[in-house]
Amino acid sequence: MSARRLGLPRRAVSQILLTQLAIAAGVAVLATGLFLAPLSAQLDDQAMRRALAIAQGAAADPSLAADLLDSGASPDSPVQSSAERIRRATGAEYVVVLDLDGIRRSHPSADRIGLPVSTDPSAALAGREVMEIDEGTLGRSARGKVPLVAADGEIVGAVSVGIAYDSVRDRLVGAIPGLLAYAGGALAVGALAAFLLSRRIQRQTRDLAFSDISGLLAEREAMLHSIREGVIALDRHGRVRLVNDEAARLLGIAPDSTGTLAGRPLDDVLGEGRTADVLSGRVTGRDLLTVQGPRVLVANRMPTEDGGAVATLRDRTELERLGRELDSTRGLIDALRAQDHEHANRLHTLLGLLELGLHEEAVEFVTEVADVHRTTAEQVTEKVHDPLLAALLVGKATVAAERGVPLRLAAATLLPDRLVDPGGLVTIVGNLVDNALDAAAGSTAPLVEVELRAEGRTVVLRVRDSGPGVPAARREEIFTEGWSTKEPSAHRERGLGLALVRRLAERQGGSARAGEAADGGAEFSVVLPEALR
Repeated sequence: MSARRLGLPRRAVSQILLTQLAIAAGVAVLATGLFLAPLSAQLDDQAMRRALAIAQGAAADPSLAADLLDSGASPDSPVQSSAERIRRATGAEYVVVLDLDGIRRSHPSADRIGLPVSTDPSAALAGREVMEIDEGTLGRSARGKVPLVAADGEIVGAVSVGIAYDSVRDRLVGAIPGLLAYAGGALAVGALAAFLLSRRIQRQTRDLAFSDISGLLAEREAMLHSIREGVIALDRHGRVRLVNDEAARLLGIAPDSTGTLAGRPLDDVLGEGRTADVLSGRVTGRDLLTVQGPRVLVANRMPTEDGGAVATLRDRTELERLGRELDSTRGLIDALRAQDHEHANRLHTLLGLLELGLHEEAVEFVTEVADVHRTTAEQVTEKVHDPLLAALLVGKATVAAERGVPLRLAAATLLPDRLVDPGGLVTIVGNLVDNALDAAAGSTAPLVEVELRAEGRTVVLRVRDSGPGVPAARREEIFTEGWSTKEPSAHRERGLGLALVRRLAERQGGSARAGEAADGGAEFSVVLPEALR
């Protein structure tokens, strides 16, 4: 049954306040009851002990035992006088002296003297002291009974003293107002604390009802695990709060369904690197690029009110791949356009030779042009036997020729057709050659040289250019995501090519380094162990 059907408030803070007040009141009532229960027993015990003490004091008077033996059972006897004197002095309800037959020798009501007592006196007459709450002729009382011993040590009777039970109850009732005052004060303090706590909860829950909070949590779980965008929540200390399914997939970590990631530092989950720096806020900015494994990610980070943060991740791997393909396609189109222009010039030249009747010269011209293109393709395929990589180098050679940068294979180049991951090596070579062409294009004697060779099952790649080179202090920085000396293009970000090269190399257990070429310029070396079958 809902809170609304019961007539309870729907707001979470109101329900919490009522619950806390009910708990505080219940605790106060329970504490009062727990205090009163032993108090009643304690007052009973005190009354019985007081009655016993009065009886003991009376029995200790040796004249009382002597008077009991010397006088009879009458209202004028010295026993009655002594008993009444003790009763008035102590405030007891009665002081009864009885003989061995259980006959009263004293009583507050004189007409009861000489009659048997109403309760069993055998225990006291047998020499035992008795404390009890019992019902007698004068009503309910707290009683104390002791044997009365003569001078020679023999028991001659007993003394029974009673304390009116009404006085015990009066003391108990008299303690209740004070106790209730304390309980009321404690309840007031508890109510104030509950109110202050409820106000704080009201601010934290934004005055929502429990059903609203439950609905928001359900919607959040459904949204986080269904959206195609990675979400990571961190606390103020940089520990992981939440990782949704898409974030786990993009980052290559185990999903957080078992809670194994919650509470762990982000650096322990991801390891050191740019991705951890971006997500933890050590690198700031919007739409920050990072490479995690084989994926190119775009990260954004938003701080939360409690000092934590929520980071979102988007996969740009396919977009980057398409962007690079677009760049390559544009380069090939430019090369084809230039070749078309060059081909038209060659046709015009050939036509002129034919019109002038220079047939032998026309044959030589056509043969020379055909040999140039065939020679380039043959040189590549003779040294690089993998078809994908060979096709890439032939295409890059065409683009390089259009840009006026010779692209040649080193003499030591020889690569068999046994690559484990041709696509990965194509990406590495393509990125390095593109960068080398850009660097060499502005030099006085432009040149790009590619060396590919096999050492056992290891592939060694070196790409040299005639550009300005890379300063020694920045040879590690250039492999960082987002670092670039070029202006970004309209369709993709810069600064990812070298980062991808190093990540692809490290994924295969290899390495990627930048150095200085022998003739100046830059030389990039990539070593890929176990790259050949």
